[in-house]
Amino acid sequence: MGTKLGKLEGVIGHKFKDLKLLERAITHRSWAYENMQGLSDDAIREYENESLEFIGDSVVGLIVAEQLFMRNPHASEGDLTLMKHHLVSGTALAELSEQLGLGEYLRLGGSEVKSGRQKHSLLTNTLEAVIGAVFLDAGYIATRLMVTRLMEEKLKTVKPETSVDFKSRLQTQLQAEKQTTAKYNLIKSEGPPHARTFYVEVSWQEGKAHGQGNSIKSAEMMAAAEALQILGGANKRRVQRKAPK
Repeated sequence: MGTKLGKLEGVIGHKFKDLKLLERAITHRSWAYENMQGLSDDAIREYENESLEFIGDSVVGLIVAEQLFMRNPHASEGDLTLMKHHLVSGTALAELSEQLGLGEYLRLGGSEVKSGRQKHSLLTNTLEAVIGAVFLDAGYIATRLMVTRLMEEKLKTVKPETSVDFKSRLQTQLQAEKQTTAKYNLIKSEGPPHARTFYVEVSWQEGKAHGQGNSIKSAEMMAAAEALQILGGANKRRVQRKAPK
């Protein structure tokens, strides 16, 4: 395991003071439950990476927001939000995780091994856990340096107009969950004619989200992006509540 972890340190470009954090970051709960039998659920959670995912998700969001703000000083809040959602989406993080080869390092239980190391959700969660581990090991500045280096190309090239079509993604997600079609409503607009800001609410069967932008389309896109985050968080909590097999 030591050699494997050392190789992974080289891949991400961070030398850990506490290598157990990195070991935990690559340990899926299926492995922990299979190999830590006899321990309580609370004790087992100290060996698997879900809590590190939680930290990493927040940290990578902050780093990307900070970098986008610094690199795009004239961008509107709506444009910054769309670019951020694109860069920290599950798809984008899974792609980066795949490029780094994180699937090779994952410790998985038998049930998860069968479904494959390249499953996007596993790759996304592992990258977030690794980022969370670096944050706990060395703090924000070191984590920002690592994440910025790993995401440099995407940070340089991302544009609001080339970001993900969040409205289409939201509709696909709702259909997959057998929920009703999303409805968009213009709540208000304000400002002079040449610089208006539009506020939109999107609602679906189980919730609501809001967005704003310098056009109705961009406000709807921002609202859809927020809705996807809400749905993603709810789905992750449902999965975590399920007892492991």
